[in-house]
Amino acid sequence: MKVLFWGTPAYAVNALDALVDAGYELVGVVSQPDRRRSRGKTLLYSPVKARALELGLKVFTPQSISSEPDIQAQLAELKADVYVVVAFGQILPVEVLAQPPQGCWNGHGSLLPRWRGAAPIEWTLTERDKQTGVGIMAMESGLDTGPILVEESINITLDENAERLAQRLSELTAKLLLEALPLISIASNDSRGDKAKELSLRNQFEQGITYAHMLSKQDFIITWNRSALAIHLQVMGFYPRTFTTWNGKRLKVLKTEPLIPELIDQLSGDAALMMDKVNKSSKSMSMEQSKPGEILFISESIGLVVATADYPVLIRKAQLEDKQPVEGRAFIQQMGGLNGEAIGKYFI
Repeated sequence: MKVLFWGTPAYAVNALDALVDAGYELVGVVSQPDRRRSRGKTLLYSPVKARALELGLKVFTPQSISSEPDIQAQLAELKADVYVVVAFGQILPVEVLAQPPQGCWNGHGSLLPRWRGAAPIEWTLTERDKQTGVGIMAMESGLDTGPILVEESINITLDENAERLAQRLSELTAKLLLEALPLISIASNDSRGDKAKELSLRNQFEQGITYAHMLSKQDFIITWNRSALAIHLQVMGFYPRTFTTWNGKRLKVLKTEPLIPELIDQLSGDAALMMDKVNKSSKSMSMEQSKPGEILFISESIGLVVATADYPVLIRKAQLEDKQPVEGRAFIQQMGGLNGEAIGKYFI
């Protein structure tokens, strides 16, 4: 089976490697164009392009595949049997979708139809979904609307961040593609009739459709007048980009735990200890006498306890502007004296 692979971020590299290791003939790779560093002139390859060049594969980097008929024609000349798409980052036009005789197949990192679109992992976490997964989907002109060939779900824990979940889903995508491609090949070479029937495709449900919109800078700013759980999910879901401010500098918040009694069985022993210490201090867990963003308690070995709209949040790891990410004692030392002070802005 000849495969044309489409992908861009590190998330897609596992799938590319899996196809090569399984012996599929990779006739080429399509990835997003090289990008400049935010503070420099150096052009950077996408992780998929970098890996494809290491493997000696031919790479195409269209600015917009929909408006570049010359590249569309070059891809058609490769005579791939199937197109495999994993986090490519552009919508494929119908002219491209029609090219491979065995179809275009997308490995999508959510349980469709929930979280169609560009950022399913982040919104899965921030909305506190208990499960997510990967589906291998037959591509259509609509945004992630196609029928599902194979799908597998995984559970999500409260301490899971976007980076860790992306790694798990990346590995699962590679696994499911290796399950799906033999089924696609067999059905395509079967002369008995309806391919969709042979493949046992499942149409997506009409209910439960949600869209994972593109992220913006506003999504990453912590406003401390939200609930402890909402702030924790924001930190973990948008990891490592969520931030607040301290003494006029940006403070990236990288790891938190919400000190909510009802979640005690899902928290670490350190978080339980912080709950107890705050309860015994002059600050109440109810936050009735505290302002959002106020630092309630400092543990040199664990981190900072900060007030929110309801329960406190324990900040365990952070990165002050122009500094390295730190946790525990190094974090407290980096921040300096903090008791009774506040971080971020008040929005009350």
